[in-house]
Formats: sequence, C-alpha cells, structure tokens
Amino acid sequence: MTRRTKVYRTLAPAVASLCATGAVAQTAIDRSVLPIAEPKRPKYTEVDARNVKSPALFEVKAPQAAPNVVIILLDDIGFGGPSTFGGPINMPALDRLAESGLRYNNFHTTALSSPTRAALKTGRNHHSVNMGFITEMATSLPGATGQVPSNAAPLAEVLRLNGYSTAAFGKWHETAAWETSIAGPFDRWPTRQGFDKFYGFLGGETNQWAPYLYDGTAQVELPNDPNYHFMSDMTDKAVAWIKHQKALAPDRPSFVYFAPGATHAPHHVPKEWIERWKGKFDQGWDKIREETLAKQIQMGVVPPGTRLAPKPSALKDWDTLSADEKRLFAHQAEVFAAYAEYADHEIGRMLKAFEDVGQADNTMVVYIAGDNGTSGEGGQSGMFNEYTYFNGVQETVPDMLKKIDQWGGPETYPHMSAGWAVAFDSPFGWMKQVPSDFGGTRNGMVVSWPKRITTRNEVRTQFSHVIDVVPTVLEATGLPVPKSVNGVKQIPMEGTSFVYSFDAPKAKERHTTQYFEVAGNRAIYHDGWFARTIHRAPWEAKPRRALSDNSAWELYDVHADFSLADDLAAKNPKKLAEMQKLYLKEAAKYSVLPMDDRVFERLNGETVGRPDVMRGRKSISLAQGMTGMMEGVFLNVKNRSSVITAEVEVDASGGNGTVFAQGGRFGGWSLYVKDGVPAYDYNFLGMQHTSIKAPKKLAAGKSTLRFQFDYDGGGQGKGGQGALFVNGEKVAEGRIPATEAGLFSADETADVGIDLGTPVVESIGAEAKSRFTGRIPKLTIEVK
Repeated sequence: MTRRTKVYRTLAPAVASLCATGAVAQTAIDRSVLPIAEPKRPKYTEVDARNVKSPALFEVKAPQAAPNVVIILLDDIGFGGPSTFGGPINMPALDRLAESGLRYNNFHTTALSSPTRAALKTGRNHHSVNMGFITEMATSLPGATGQVPSNAAPLAEVLRLNGYSTAAFGKWHETAAWETSIAGPFDRWPTRQGFDKFYGFLGGETNQWAPYLYDGTAQVELPNDPNYHFMSDMTDKAVAWIKHQKALAPDRPSFVYFAPGATHAPHHVPKEWIERWKGKFDQGWDKIREETLAKQIQMGVVPPGTRLAPKPSALKDWDTLSADEKRLFAHQAEVFAAYAEYADHEIGRMLKAFEDVGQADNTMVVYIAGDNGTSGEGGQSGMFNEYTYFNGVQETVPDMLKKIDQWGGPETYPHMSAGWAVAFDSPFGWMKQVPSDFGGTRNGMVVSWPKRITTRNEVRTQFSHVIDVVPTVLEATGLPVPKSVNGVKQIPMEGTSFVYSFDAPKAKERHTTQYFEVAGNRAIYHDGWFARTIHRAPWEAKPRRALSDNSAWELYDVHADFSLADDLAAKNPKKLAEMQKLYLKEAAKYSVLPMDDRVFERLNGETVGRPDVMRGRKSISLAQGMTGMMEGVFLNVKNRSSVITAEVEVDASGGNGTVFAQGGRFGGWSLYVKDGVPAYDYNFLGMQHTSIKAPKKLAAGKSTLRFQFDYDGGGQGKGGQGALFVNGEKVAEGRIPATEAGLFSADETADVGIDLGTPVVESIGAEAKSRFTGRIPKLTIEVK
C-alpha cells in the first residue's frame, strides 16, 4: 500500500478532527457507497392511514454546515500573467480572494486543456482517465481514448449524490469528440457527469461573439444583439442560477464550476476593455519578463535570487524586431490582457452573487489561473485566424497589420505571438503543451474560505497538482472518497488533499511524486528534484527526436532553482538516471505508455483509430432542420472529392438563404441561394473566397441542386475543380485553388437550411438571417 493510498483510506476518520477548526462533521449515514441507500421500506397491516405514524422522511443532505464550493478555471494563462502573482495583467477579483485567503505558488496542471480538466474533476491523473491529449485528438490507445471511465466518478457527481446542487458554466472539453452529437451517447456530457445545470460549449474553444452553446443537451439560439459576448452571458446565467437555487433551498450547498473560454484563442473582448491597455506592452516581452520577475520577488511569490529561465532559441529578442512587428505584437498583448481582465471582472460579478445571498463566508473558492501555461501556438508572429495553425498555413505580419484595428473583434479569430507566452509564464522558459517545463504546468492558484481559513494573504509553497483539488474539496466538506458510485467500484484517488497546508505554511509537502507527459514532452518531479526533456515546441510540426532517445534530458534542483534555470544533468548523472527510471515506473503505473508524439496527424480519426460515427461511410442523407453537427461527428470532406445534392422547393422569388453550410467566417463552405440565384462558396481560412454562381434564378417549384468538387490529389490541402448543376444541367464552374487540410473549426457546425454561428458567406449572414426561405426535403453529401 502506497503512502498516498493510506492517506485516503484514513480520510473519513480524519474528518472529525476538522470539526474543531471550523470544518463540517461527517453524519452517521454511510457515504462511501453512492447513491446513499434508502432505508428499508416498512410494511403495515393497519387499514386506516390515520392510525399509522409516518416513517422518518428519507432525504439526502450534505453534512451540516457544509460550504458552498466554487471552482474557477481560466484558460491558457500562465503563472506570470495575473497581477496576483506579480504579472502585468490587472485581475482584481483574484487579488481580492488572495488578500482574504492563500496564494499557492507551487501548484501544477498538466500543460493542456482536456487533460487538466479531466484530472481536476476526477482527482486522478489524466492518463488514468483516458485523457492523454485533447478530446478532438484522442486515439485508440489506453490512456488516450478521450473517454472518462465510470470508475473515476467526477467531483460533481459525488457532491450531487451527497446533497449538493451543482452547476457548470463555460468551457467543458471533456466529452469524446464522436459523442458530441444528437445521437449521443450522453454519458460524458456535463448533465450526466454530475451537473444539474450546464450552460456552455462542449469543445476546446468557441467564438465569444457567436458561440455554439448548449443548455443541458439543448442547442441555444443566440440573441440578435450586436453587443453580445459569451463571457457576460455565462456570468448572467450563473448569477441567476445561484440566486434562484438559494431562494428555493438556502440550506442546500452549491457547487459551481465556472470555466470561461478566456484566455484561450480566439482573444475576443469588447473594444472598451482593449483601450485600457493601449501602450502598456510597448516595451516588449523581454522587458516585461524582467519587470514581472522583480515584482514577483518583491511580493514573495518567488524566492529571492530567482533568475529568468532562458526562452526558446526560436523566439527573437524584442530589440531585433522591425517597427511593424513591434506595433503588431504589442497590440496582440493589449488584446490578450484586456481579455483576461474582462474575464476576471465577470468572475467577480459571479462571486458577488454569494455575497448577495449572505453566504460568502461559507463559500470555499478555488480560483485556478490557467489550465496550462500561456499558449505559444501563435508561433513567431501570431495569427488573425487561429485555424491557420491547424491547417499548416503561415500568416504574414503585413497581412495581419491590415486587421490590427479589428483585432479582438468579430472580424478576427486571433492568437498572439509566442514571445508573449514566455512573458506571461515568467519566470519560466516554456509554455502550454510543454509539461516538461513549469511554464507549461505551474499556474497560480488562490484558495479562499473565510469561515475556515483564518490566515490571510499568505503564500503556500508546498508542491501540489490539479489532481489534488478533488480530495481537498472532499476533506473540506467532510465527505469520504467513495468506494462505489452508481454501482461501479471506483479506482483509488491519486491526488493528495492540501487542506493540511491551510493553517501550516511550513508543513512538509505530502504530494511528493508526480509525472508529466503530453505528446512526448515529459518530466518527473520527486522530493524537490525535476528531470525533463523537451520533445517538441508548440509551433513545431514534428518532434525533435525519437521517443526512445534519452540524450536530451535535463535535471533541476527545484528547491534551489524555482525557475528551472540551472541544468544539473552533467554534474549529477547518477541522480538523472534515477529520475529517468522513476519516470518510466510512474508512466507504466498510470497508463502513459506507450507514449504518442503525433499531434496534427491525430486530427484524422482514421489515422489513429479512434471511434467515428462516420467510419466506413461514403455518404450522409440529411434534411432541413438537421443542424449543429460538429466536425468530429460529420462526414470528412477534406482532402478528397465530394458531391452535394440538394432537393429544394422555392416560390416565385427563387428562394434565399443557406441550403447547407459547414464552418463559418474563418473557414468553411456553403451551398446557398442569393435572391433566387444558386451558388457555392469555398471560404479558405477567411483569406480567400471562391464563389461559383449560376447565371439565373431558380424557377418556382422543385429543383435539384448539385455541386461536384474534383480534388487534385497529390497531398493535403490541394485545390480542385468545382461545377454547379441545376436539374442535371451544368450552369457554372470554377477552380478552387486551395482547401483546408486539417480543420474547418472547433465550434462552427454543419447545418442544413441555416448557417449557425458566423457566416461562411457574409452576404447571406448567419443564424436567423441565413435561414432558407424554401424547403429542403432531402440533401445528400457523398465523398470519394
């Protein structure tokens, strides 16, 4: 039995000791098997109910005085971003919580979205719950299937079955990509993962101006509001839910999971927030790193003597950049900072709801500033359209400068230069996707619980990991780790509660060993030592060496070297060998092996063998009203020839609107009718449109539209010849010079009779404006 297992097997008895320090008591009922069993049903012989005393009402309640629990998870912002941890971005809500609670400066994530989220909610390592990479790039290998197993019940389900009301708002990114359609299964949707309420998006990102949302399992129709932004919308929904729940059941504790899309790309933020940051990053990323480190040392969130770790050699020094590059890159950072500040403002508004209902003191808030480090996926120059990254297309500074005044608005889908990723991960050297560096994994965390945590505005330095949050919450709420949930025996909890650190700043850390791995980037932490290898940078299409090549491992003494600036591998090869051996042991234990360093290849499910509802199919038949089909559950038309055939019925006007669309403003294709004239449009990454239009309007009545695309072949992303037919007659043709090879969109959908989200064709529009005015009894798409 490991030390960690022993800790959890003795958790329930330890709860009693918490009572004396303000935590809650464990009730007499058995909470180790969930749902809690109802008492045996009494039998009666009495005929008249008036002569019988009613049995005690069976009602599952949380432990007495159990706190509300709020977990806040920001996206793609690193340790050196928030002002709370010495960064340049003003985040007053996080600052206020830190002043009334504790800062954790040695808290770690997995360096990637889906893995962190699955680990956060289950208390198990990401490979243990099959989340070795993001859901859209799952494979058939154990540890990476993208399907969270039922033997690792999420925190929300454990709390719900113990008497909590539960709600999730914002980003999910934990449902296997092939399970995100109306066909289900819905087992891994939020409302089957313990949440009574879900309002948000399922994938890894969404357009904040035009998101694709679900309320539970129902699609949300967006309002016709030019000022709409999802960040404020999700906050409104959360505030309403909190107040409504407390009005009806004030004594029932709430669990709220609040996960904004911020600050993941696209960096979308209202213009008035951007204007606050004008000129504040003109000094560049190198100077920002220096200023941040100085502030971090002054605040005591990093030790005195900490040095800046070297940034990747591929990233240029700010002083070597051209004037145009400096102008563009500085504005990219202004938009990013505005997005983070805006999100934090909305978080503060959500938390105020607990103040308004008089329950702020007994609300335990865990605010994690980032599910990984800041993203470097923007490469050297950033992108006005993030989907160029997934399609291997390089944007240029002159082209992006044309969009600079629109940056952050609905006309862009932007990402910033990787130089800023290093700056906002200060004092570390790397970023998101690199779990072998603290720039990828070390995220600032604040814990506040006024009724229980009596110390204020202190720093905790013990090593902790995202898998520690669930056991911490369970210990704090007086609940045991369940042995069985919904009839399924649970695997052991792999995290370690950090409640011990609440009152003891110098307590010896209890989480002493932790592996890290994402796509071959890997490392091991043990008792203050850290060994790692950088296998691939986020902007590199291929890994640097074979997975079996251990020649580039490094070694660091974390207790003496906070930022990983001093590699000791050459000085202490014996220790390095010991750490490498330990890594392989932990990797085998937690289903990390075999490692998989493919990245973009994983976009194609056929290549990596993941389940696919379209597997083996060459066609799909649809009809009007079938909408909201995400790319992971739809027929793959990329890199091949295809035919779309639509039967339509129109009046004397010839009809108007979308017949079929996949994707949107930043990449996609559409068959449509404009003022009676049928046409086809291919939108290549928002950079180039090809339109093939008929010469005249459709006649009233029934018509058959067909568009045939003959792909050039010879690789991915090539062009081809297109031809439009009306009732079997070719009416127009043209050449499409290039197509998207990897991904149209992470949140735009395939829709019949409407174009949801943003428009593929601007003149047709999106949402209600794009709705087809005729009928579409049948539509078929075929691929070759």
